[in-house]
Amino acid sequence: CWEVRKHNSSEWCHFIRSNPDCRLDGGFLNYLDGVFCVFPPRLLPLAVTLFALWLLYLFIILSVTAEKFFCPNLSAISTNLKLSHNVAVFSLTSSLHGVTFLAFGNGAPDVFSAVVAFSDPRTAGLAIGAIFGAGVFVTTVVAGGIALVKPFTAASRPFLRDVVFYMVAVFLTFVVLYLGRIRLGEALGYLGLYVFYVLTVVLCTWIHRRQRGDGLAPPEPWEPEMATDVEEPEPSGTNSGDYGEEYRPLLPSQETSLRILTTALSPLDYRKWRRKPWYWRLFKACKVPVELVLLLTVPVVDPDKDDLNWKRPLNCLHILTSPLLCVLTLKSGAYGLYQIQGIFPVWGLVTLVASALALIIFITTSNEEPPKYHCVFAFLGFLASAMWINAAATELVNILRTLGIIFQLSNTVLGLTLLAWGNSIGGEGSAAPQCPPGTPWGPPATLKVSFSPSTDTFSDLTMARQGYPRMAFSACFGGIIFNILVGVGLGCLLQMTSSQPLVKLEPDSPLVWVLAGALGLSLVFSLVTVPAQCFQLGKAYGVCLIAYYLAFLCVALLTEFRVIHFPTP
Repeated sequence: CWEVRKHNSSEWCHFIRSNPDCRLDGGFLNYLDGVFCVFPPRLLPLAVTLFALWLLYLFIILSVTAEKFFCPNLSAISTNLKLSHNVAVFSLTSSLHGVTFLAFGNGAPDVFSAVVAFSDPRTAGLAIGAIFGAGVFVTTVVAGGIALVKPFTAASRPFLRDVVFYMVAVFLTFVVLYLGRIRLGEALGYLGLYVFYVLTVVLCTWIHRRQRGDGLAPPEPWEPEMATDVEEPEPSGTNSGDYGEEYRPLLPSQETSLRILTTALSPLDYRKWRRKPWYWRLFKACKVPVELVLLLTVPVVDPDKDDLNWKRPLNCLHILTSPLLCVLTLKSGAYGLYQIQGIFPVWGLVTLVASALALIIFITTSNEEPPKYHCVFAFLGFLASAMWINAAATELVNILRTLGIIFQLSNTVLGLTLLAWGNSIGGEGSAAPQCPPGTPWGPPATLKVSFSPSTDTFSDLTMARQGYPRMAFSACFGGIIFNILVGVGLGCLLQMTSSQPLVKLEPDSPLVWVLAGALGLSLVFSLVTVPAQCFQLGKAYGVCLIAYYLAFLCVALLTEFRVIHFPTP
């Protein structure tokens, strides 16, 4: 499909529509057809500009969905399943550095992007480039930025454990890339290695706790601190309609269903809006349409509230909108539009059944008290938010492939730059507490934890500025282990069939080997220099890491544009 730009502009549209290689699998919009057929050739710069803006907006959709809907519902599920947050939370690097449920929540955009990219051999390079590119970016720029912002003493044992496991994962990926395919046993090996990592973390935590006693003592010099989100909560599905203490009425009053619905659907806190600077308002204005649609389609259960975030009229509406969302986004609506016996569409049947169920729930419940089965809404919200993330990730992969064809760029370079930066930079950072929770001088241990993505650059740097550099530094190395092991393992496993239990991984450019070598070298550098400095990390270490990334980026771009030539294996 890259050959399209070599033809005369009058032939672009015919070439795109007649070439099978230009067919985009999945997605709701045909970007290639749009840029080469809808827009005339002289307006190609306008089309690229619109696509770039839409790409940025897709990253906002992924960030908002994962942070405010996907992760809170996973937290509620773990609470209802009686799992402690120490086991359910991953890469928040609390004192237990927990590992399971919210690993998926934190890495959801990366994992969904990898699964979508691996679904087509033509876009597998995007997944490899994004996973390796994010690894290099996080372990150099983010880690170096933390050392520059706040020199600190690294958590020795967790750091060494995470770096060793990550090096093993990178080496395993290098091997399957060299072989050009990944078989069923190797895909299961990725997932098995992550399970082994989880067991290692749990065992090390248990041994450490036995050594110092079961109590939650203040962090040791090598221990990452615990973090909670004490920033004023921003209105979302989990806290819409809340009032500060000074605004709470003295006498309780029953609100009408209509008022509850309108309040729950408001994504803005007008008191907070007036206090914020103009750039925050601009970014918030961009997020409001996304948040409003998500509030309409994704229920959120909050176990920390007395009413569990029960909004009777809105939750009854979710009984209709969430199943409709799922059937209309699964396989880009192919299942939802399927006609039963050629007469009645699936989405129509779902509408009838869901409407009847919503009416029954509305009649049999009250506005004041959530029903006993309210926890089921957490599972429904988890599924609906996962479908949103999957749909956004599909569009993201398709638009990146389109930009690669327009600019004649390999999928690998797009993955290591745009996709890796978009998934790693993230949105607004969460504020860290002034003191560790659960201590006499800190906030209560029951304070709600922030479940932002662990590879969020702004969040990590914010935590470092507010006195938690060890926690942020540990997140750099701990969070991306899940992304590479589950992203590659699960992404390839889902593409295997009984007739073909393997996935071909053919690098689309020599840049893949530059990526793998750069990531391995950065990990070796940290593995050697951090212990050599007795885990005392200062500004010199940060400057070296950032300079290393800039040098890597120059080599990568020169390799992509064939200024530098490397022999391929």
